[in-house]
Amino acid sequence: MAQGEKDSVPLTEDTNSKLVLRSLDEDLIQKYQGKEFNYDIKDGESQNLLARFLTWVMNGLRDVFGIDIPPGITQLLEYLIYGLMGALAIYLLIRFLTGENASAIFRKKEAATINLNLAEEHIESLDLDALITDAIQQNNYRLAIRYQYLKVLKTLSQHQIIEWHYEKTNLDYEKEITAPKIKLLFKDVSYLYDHIWYGEQEIDDQKYRAAQITFTNLNNISAHG
Repeated sequence: MAQGEKDSVPLTEDTNSKLVLRSLDEDLIQKYQGKEFNYDIKDGESQNLLARFLTWVMNGLRDVFGIDIPPGITQLLEYLIYGLMGALAIYLLIRFLTGENASAIFRKKEAATINLNLAEEHIESLDLDALITDAIQQNNYRLAIRYQYLKVLKTLSQHQIIEWHYEKTNLDYEKEITAPKIKLLFKDVSYLYDHIWYGEQEIDDQKYRAAQITFTNLNNISAHG
């Protein structure tokens, strides 16, 4: 007899036992419902500081006013706060890198549209007095200041005090001016222009009239030497 046949043990078939199919209790699901069995909700030490604060607020509303706010609302508020914090971070980053307010950046686009027009025609061909009058009638005093500044450049160019070019900066023109009084007044109008047009300074009729005096003085001095 082979070795394998000696080591084998015959198994008997159990024909008396019956298989019983087990089923779950119908109320089992009800037993395991509730906040303590919702593993999507972070609780206690697993929550970050903001989530703990929101949970504390929600618990306070429930305990004091009887307002039971669903956990999903708390999570939604958490995401909303994170979104606002992200937007604030982007705003501060833009202001840090550019040194300007975010709205001033968008207003520079408004100025750029006028610069494009200046690239197509010389400043001396523009009827700036008519443009100023039209801007004032529309109560657009910022735009009127813009045209006042261009009128100054036009006057300086007509009297050969500067050589106008639409790509030049305030500093470029300032270096070209040799007369000390005109240079000083040009610094003043450049500051007003930058502060009002590129900055966030909104002006009314009274503030515009006060600023207009500086522009008019510079035009008069430039025209009469």
